[in-house]
Amino acid sequence: MRQEPKYQIPKKGLTVWRLYGVLETLVAIIIAGGVSFATYSFDWPKYIYFIAAAIVLVIALLEIWVFPNVRWRIWRYEVREQEIEIQSGLFIVKRTLIPMVRVQHVDTGQGPILKKYDLANISISSAATTHVIPMLITADADELRAKISELARVAEEDV
Repeated sequence: MRQEPKYQIPKKGLTVWRLYGVLETLVAIIIAGGVSFATYSFDWPKYIYFIAAAIVLVIALLEIWVFPNVRWRIWRYEVREQEIEIQSGLFIVKRTLIPMVRVQHVDTGQGPILKKYDLANISISSAATTHVIPMLITADADELRAKISELARVAEEDV
């Protein structure tokens, strides 16, 4: 069996995944607040407060601590001359090989949070789908995009 891909997402990516978890937890707090307000207004059973609080705690624990750590440990990638290999998945680990001859174009993307942390995502498009390598340092993402573009061009000339 092949070894797993060499490169891991930078530690800053872990921080951004945790920040996304905080934002998701804030949404859960707002919903739990609405449920608590309805419980108070309509005189529903008091245990609904505890259920709402427990759900918010579980979401916070999973989205801020557990899932980002698991994602960061599992996410790996490697660009070789003939292929790109991506390993991802939270509960089910998925390994994808993208042949260079199938690469149609490569993009980098950066939202406001990624920009604040100097990170970017790389999107690799083939005829069938688009694969994303997330949370790379911007300079590394630009360099990797250029390398993939060059290798894909060479692979097409060989065909």
